[in-house]
Amino acid sequence: MKTILVVDDEPKMIKLARDYLAQAGYHVITASDGAAAVSASRTAKPDLIVLDLGLPKLDGLDVTRAIRKDSNVPIIMLTARGEESDKLVGLELGADDYMTKPFSPKELVARVRVVLRRA
Repeated sequence: MKTILVVDDEPKMIKLARDYLAQAGYHVITASDGAAAVSASRTAKPDLIVLDLGLPKLDGLDVTRAIRKDSNVPIIMLTARGEESDKLVGLELGADDYMTKPFSPKELVARVRVVLRRA
């Protein structure tokens, strides 16, 4: 079973993503701030990370930088930041995909499947 780390500071978003991903057969772990995300990525070794950008302690871009120092784990950014410049920065830092909120949970599951298939 593949493990997905969902990182968001909004409990409702974590629950929504967790419920749909678990229903699709994934083991889901969560973090609600950037520091916890970096720690969880190193200890739990997830197969994929779904990452918000607007996080306390470390923002999603800093989390991506920290993770990319020692891991190539696939990252899907899921964020309210929808400007082209935000998307470009996220992808250039190492995100494998970028989704904006509000989002379709079914589309998130489909994108997770696609990114894992390519990984």
